[in-house]
Amino acid sequence: MKSKLKVALIIPCFNEEESIPGLFAEIKNTRFSEHVSVTPVFINDCSKDNSKQILLNHTIEFIDLPVNLGIGGAVQTGFKYALREGYDVAVQMDGDGQHPPSELQKILDLIINNEADVVIGSRYLTKEGFQSSSLRRAGINYFKWLNKKLVGVTIFDSTSGYRALNKKALKIVADYYPDEYPEPEAIILYALHNLKIKEVPVTMRERQGGSSSIKTYKTVYYMFKVTLGTIFLYIRLKFNGKRYTL
Repeated sequence: MKSKLKVALIIPCFNEEESIPGLFAEIKNTRFSEHVSVTPVFINDCSKDNSKQILLNHTIEFIDLPVNLGIGGAVQTGFKYALREGYDVAVQMDGDGQHPPSELQKILDLIINNEADVVIGSRYLTKEGFQSSSLRRAGINYFKWLNKKLVGVTIFDSTSGYRALNKKALKIVADYYPDEYPEPEAIILYALHNLKIKEVPVTMRERQGGSSSIKTYKTVYYMFKVTLGTIFLYIRLKFNGKRYTL
């Protein structure tokens, strides 16, 4: 009998006290295929609200960071944990409730069937569910163009934080993972390590509580910083050799 794939569901949380109980309940009540065993692992990124106490009250497994690392550092902490603990797959899921656990099986299926090393849940393949603001969609289209220009990979939802990585990909991100706004930059990392990246359509929703770290007035800064990070990473890996071993 084939053993189940061990899946670590990495959920970074910073001030998500309103979302945690409902999200955890959804995960526990979601039926996954017989081929996987899913374990949620919350990463408390030094929250200032009652997130930690809520995690304790609900006896939820979590990693408590002593300092705020930001989204990139929190997610990489989860990836390192998943690799160290022998998980076959790690899935990144937002802690604000935007990513319904009921959509997770769609993402996992491509990993289970060995069709991809990295699978991204996309809002924009079928354009169902929450689609974000027009300004953010313009930014997402820009990063789609930038990724295509640099590495020849077309990702329609490059800012999506709903994605799964197999063990091959986990070994790379355990060594290096972009900080602050990592998702678009990470696509360059995966592509230049010859990982197979695929998108699947998923239905997302608006955040279930709290507030986004990317305010409207930060959008230009976000695009500028991620563009620089993406180009610098591309240059470093393309021309100075791949420093992250498989």
